[in-house]
Amino acid sequence: MPSTEIIPVIRLRGLKRRFGIGDAENYAIDNIDLTIEKGEFVAIMGPSGCGKTTLLNILGLLDRSYVGDYELNGQPVDTISKRKQARIRSREIGFVFQSFNLIPRLNIIENVALPLIYKGISKTKRLQIASDILRNFHLNEREYYMPHQLSGGQIQRVAIARALVNEPSIILADEPTGSLDSRSSHVIMEELSDLHKRGNTIIMVTHNPRLTTYASRIITMLDGKIDTDTRTRAIVKRQKARLTKKKTRGGLLRRRRK
Repeated sequence: MPSTEIIPVIRLRGLKRRFGIGDAENYAIDNIDLTIEKGEFVAIMGPSGCGKTTLLNILGLLDRSYVGDYELNGQPVDTISKRKQARIRSREIGFVFQSFNLIPRLNIIENVALPLIYKGISKTKRLQIASDILRNFHLNEREYYMPHQLSGGQIQRVAIARALVNEPSIILADEPTGSLDSRSSHVIMEELSDLHKRGNTIIMVTHNPRLTTYASRIITMLDGKIDTDTRTRAIVKRQKARLTKKKTRGGLLRRRRK
């Protein structure tokens, strides 16, 4: 019989990332084992310097200087060529960085449309798609502004819109609401929540405990290790509901056969 095992999106075994040498040696990631299934919304918390951002960079194929095993969609990352990794980053992974990384010489709509170039989409279509997503973030009136003309919160929203424009299956967010007011934070988190409901896998680093209410799983890190790993009650309830429904269906089928 063929295997029915579901392949996780991410699987880490014995992952380590070292910085420095000799007396200055330090493990930012220290022997981590982690499995993330498709469609999970994982919030990673912990004090500054505990390895959260380093882990995110490794997951996003931005940092290859690690030891241990990393499988992405069932394929060992060390067997994927650099060119294919770049293609995966541009098409399958959406990044939201703390530093925004907008291009100063491009206006807002051009910044958001930039990732679509690698899909071979025409310029007119790219700008239309970018305009549509900017509207979701209430930024359509500022499409032709330059980055320096926006507030910090608006720039963050532009950076998130750019991360989502390619419709990536995996979204990696490093403090996505770090510089936003409560209203803007709500807009961003509702958008991420909606993407999660559509089946996207989201991994978010945050210092804000309030944001973990959107997550299906909360991981805390300490000194490069996973300290706690907890699924939220809402997800546990949904899993129990699915199990109950399966049992009910199974019982009905048996009765019908009788």
